[in-house]
Amino acid sequence: MQLGTLDLLALSPPGWGGNLLRALLSSLEIAAGAFVIGLGLGTLGATGKLYGGPMVRDLLELYTTLVRAIPELILILLLYYAGTDLVNRAAAALGYGPLDISGLAAGILVLGVVQGAYATEVLRGAILAVPQGQIEAGRAYGMSPWTLLRRITLRAMLPFAIPGLANLWLIATKDTALLAVVGFNELTLTTRQGAGATKAYLTFFTAAMIIYLAVTLVSGVFLGRLESWARRGLPPIREAA
Repeated sequence: MQLGTLDLLALSPPGWGGNLLRALLSSLEIAAGAFVIGLGLGTLGATGKLYGGPMVRDLLELYTTLVRAIPELILILLLYYAGTDLVNRAAAALGYGPLDISGLAAGILVLGVVQGAYATEVLRGAILAVPQGQIEAGRAYGMSPWTLLRRITLRAMLPFAIPGLANLWLIATKDTALLAVVGFNELTLTTRQGAGATKAYLTFFTAAMIIYLAVTLVSGVFLGRLESWARRGLPPIREAA
């Protein structure tokens, strides 16, 4: 007999099903916030790498290289603890008391910094994939750099950027599980607590697996439709034989 997610949650002691669903909402909130921050950092990073001065490009190259080279778990531990300590030291130097940084805000910012490095490279590659003829045609019409970016570059880069950004969103939803190591009450930590309290390890971790799978499948449907919309009017992608 196959059990659905709600059936698995119903097998838990009273209250744990609700706890898992609330933890899922926290995980999605963190993932969405981190993705938005990463998208903003990626936009600035891609612009700086392509059009910035030598110092800006070097700093951005250092940022993306370090973040992509260091394991994400180590980055999360470093940014979560050391970053909070640096903020409080800076506040003390300015005459303020210790700042109470919520786990939610810290989790979003930490994952946002990680997402930003990958988004920088995704968006940079998408911008470079825009046919130069379109850019030159816009310049020939006398478009300003902002108008050229808004009317040509952003629209033309979307079909190339969405697949990579879709992967980053899925990575963000799974990376929220890493915040369990710093004690943030997201889905993975709540699952582990419930399994430890009830000794129903198979039930709880199977339920968590199905929840993550459901999020991935729903996201895949939405992102697939978004990619189809962005590619409207373009020739279909031919798969390699």
